[in-house]
Amino acid sequence: MAFVPRFFKPPEGHYYLFGPRGTGKSTWLRHTYPDALWLDLLSPDVERRFAARPERLRERIAGTPEARVVVVAEVQRVPELLPVVHQLIEERSGLSFVLTGSSARKLKRTGVDLLAGRAVLRSLHPFMAAELGEAFDLERALLQGLLPVVWDSGHPEDTLAAYAGLYVKEEVQAEALVRDLGGFHRFLEALSFSQASILNLTEVARDCQVHRKTVEGYLGVLEDLLLAFRVPVFRRRARRQITAHPKLFFSDVGVYRSLRPAGPLDRSEEIAGAALEGLVAQHLRAWIDYSGAQATLSFWRTRGGAEVDFVVYGQDTFWAAEVKHSARVRRADLRSLRAFGEDYPQAKLRLLYRGTETLEIEGVRCLPCEDFLRGLLPGQALP
Repeated sequence: MAFVPRFFKPPEGHYYLFGPRGTGKSTWLRHTYPDALWLDLLSPDVERRFAARPERLRERIAGTPEARVVVVAEVQRVPELLPVVHQLIEERSGLSFVLTGSSARKLKRTGVDLLAGRAVLRSLHPFMAAELGEAFDLERALLQGLLPVVWDSGHPEDTLAAYAGLYVKEEVQAEALVRDLGGFHRFLEALSFSQASILNLTEVARDCQVHRKTVEGYLGVLEDLLLAFRVPVFRRRARRQITAHPKLFFSDVGVYRSLRPAGPLDRSEEIAGAALEGLVAQHLRAWIDYSGAQATLSFWRTRGGAEVDFVVYGQDTFWAAEVKHSARVRRADLRSLRAFGEDYPQAKLRLLYRGTETLEIEGVRCLPCEDFLRGLLPGQALP
């Protein structure tokens, strides 16, 4: 597959570029900085040499004086390099560092602020529909997700099936993040039932037969590996009693589909509905990050049961949407959005559905979900 231009815009100066494995960080960086000096810490030999003597980085840069950009790939594998990077930033002008990572765990332990604010944090997400253009296929995206490593694969099902196992082997097991790998695998399967749902860790612990505190630790590992994220409740100036627990999403819908069991007792529409909502969630996260918008992603749910799937709130944005895996819009589908609109009349109300027509019903704009995803462009207002 030819190189796909991304919406991500690099900041000036030094920066961390985080993203789950397979989001195309290395591909994008090699295309953007073809003359950069590279240290790929995924290579066991390179990792071993720099872990043994981090100051080798100084010698490597001195031996390549023409380099203006230094890329350290998967810097979390050798966090001892960060003090050396900090010193070089102080000493060398005209040299930029890009530090990539697919896990924040080691950096959290050693202090991701070790560069004293000299490097900003940025994220690279799975493909957005508009990045793929005509190549985007909604049905394929709902089944396989939008990770470039999967999308570009000649055998996407096999690649996706191995994806979670790759993380467990190379990250969880290698760093001894958990003691019981079997329990962690059961946790991943049990957590897949929480996609796009209120997170109930007690229930997840019961399903995978481990203690609740163990599940909390497992979830922390998963979030540090950038494979899952929580969406908090929107409670600004709440007029009603609001639920307290967040919703959970996997970072890519394909990862969710690869972990979620499907059999005679599983409702296909339930799995498909959670997949569609997850696809919208990952697009909204990417839109917020790539736009540089000072906005937050949340959801709204009252104790009475009214729920709006997504609320995007920022200085210039107040947007709320409900996602329905249905080709028709029913009046009942608008009930929660109308309740939200009563409490927050400033919000733009949207319903995203699987139909083909754009409708306006009782102040709610109903958009075909595929059109919405294709038209979602960072830097432009939400449709």
